[in-house]
Amino acid sequence: MTTLKDILSSSFLENVTSVSIPDMVIALLLAFGLGLFIFLVYKKTYNGVMYSASFGTALIAMTMITTLVILAVTSNVVLSLGMVGALSIVRFRAAIKEPLDITFLFWSITVGIVLAAGFLPLAVFGSVLIGIILIVFSNKKVHSHPYIAVISCDGHETETQLAAYLKRHTDTCIIKSKTAAQGVLELNYEIRLKTNNTDFINDIAAMTGVSSAVLVSYNGDYMG
Repeated sequence: MTTLKDILSSSFLENVTSVSIPDMVIALLLAFGLGLFIFLVYKKTYNGVMYSASFGTALIAMTMITTLVILAVTSNVVLSLGMVGALSIVRFRAAIKEPLDITFLFWSITVGIVLAAGFLPLAVFGSVLIGIILIVFSNKKVHSHPYIAVISCDGHETETQLAAYLKRHTDTCIIKSKTAAQGVLELNYEIRLKTNNTDFINDIAAMTGVSSAVLVSYNGDYMG
């Protein structure tokens, strides 16, 4: 018959005190703080088409969850083996649209691991350094950014006018492809702009003989 003494001396209750409450609270608070810092850096450096606030929130949660898991694993060897088996069946099928998203995910996971391992200065200093590097290089303006201009016109004369106009208003203008149909030409130009002003594509669209004009950045952003 199980007595109260047996219950109090069970291994489950012994594991409750294997991680001290102050250490757990400090680790989770630091994980929240650094996760918030990662979120702010992500928001500052994001250059994609559609910003996802939920992904930024997930970065904070990822940091705290990783810290929680590592704290549990380091306190019990048997639990660590079971955790490996449980997590091995988890598969993430969400598509990563931006290359930097992978960097932020690994950053969050790494910070959680380092914090739970007790290397607080490493987690803080490393996060600050990584954040500074990402902000500096992500916001660095490229002097000459490549674009593709997709233009539909009605004939050779209009094509000649387009080529002359693009050469005057761009640093570089190279025709990448040309599709000819009955009375229609579709021209794809690779261009590099002198400035960030893309108003010239509106002037091209208004030219006689031009039916449509689209300017597309190489990273997928729609510009005109």
